Amino acid sequence: MPTACHRCRCFQPRGTPEFAAISAVALRHNEISRILSTTPNQFAPMHRRQPNGDVDPRPWCQGFYAAMRLRLSAWAPLLDASNVNHRLLLPILLHCRDHQAGPLLGPPRTGRETRASLRNAHLDVPAAVEAMRQYWMPIRYARAR
Repeated sequence: MPTACHRCRCFQPRGTPEFAAISAVALRHNEISRILSTTPNQFAPMHRRQPNGDVDPRPWCQGFYAAMRLRLSAWAPLLDASNVNHRLLLPILLHCRDHQAGPLLGPPRTGRETRASLRNAHLDVPAAVEAMRQYWMPIRYARAR
């Protein structure tokens, strides 16, 4: 049954699947924010495992990219390949697919080194997320003033 929030009087449809999903996302977002603010070296994305036990970073990376697309213009500086900070997105975007299910960054080079690099790119995601947080921090605080 919907109830009014005691702070802002907005309606909160508690008990619905939608509320549960939104609440879970908000709680996870707050936990990630807390970890990145207090102990960034402990941040670890929740990657799925493939049946053989290998890490499958694709769903997490695709979810990150889906969130980016909500305000893609704001991400333009990091999406610009000529920007030195573009490299921060690479461990994530390497695992993303475009709207036609092809590799977002184009077809990878062939060879054993490329396969090994792709297989291990997820290991760079935590450091990339922290580096992106550091990159955006001055911009976020400047906008808040």
